[in-house]
Amino acid sequence: MNIALIAHDAKKKLMQNFCIAYRGILTHNTLYATGTTGRLVEEAANLNVHKFLAGHLGGEQQLGAQIEHNQMDLVIFLRDPLTPKVHEPDVNNIVKLCDMYNIPLATNLASAELLIKALERGDFEWREMYK
Repeated sequence: MNIALIAHDAKKKLMQNFCIAYRGILTHNTLYATGTTGRLVEEAANLNVHKFLAGHLGGEQQLGAQIEHNQMDLVIFLRDPLTPKVHEPDVNNIVKLCDMYNIPLATNLASAELLIKALERGDFEWREMYK
């Protein structure tokens, strides 16, 4: 499965810890991330991550294009809802695209853990029908 990892600055450490905790599951999938998040995850969890540009430099648009072309099976986007972002329309675009193209999306730790456990159980096999 192709998994996208995105984290706002205030959530990057949480993303690192999440990837460390679920390394055993994540290592069996193909990981994609915006630039800084990808680098931090690689360093902390020793996982291979395909890195796009940093989110504010176009990485969110690159991931959005992957979603539009049905090349992502799961998106984990740990958002910071309390700090306004200069590039907020891009943030909202990822959420909108996941809704439009029926891509499972986690925007907080609780939903990320539920989806990663579902992935481990094999609950994402239905995604093969979409490809």
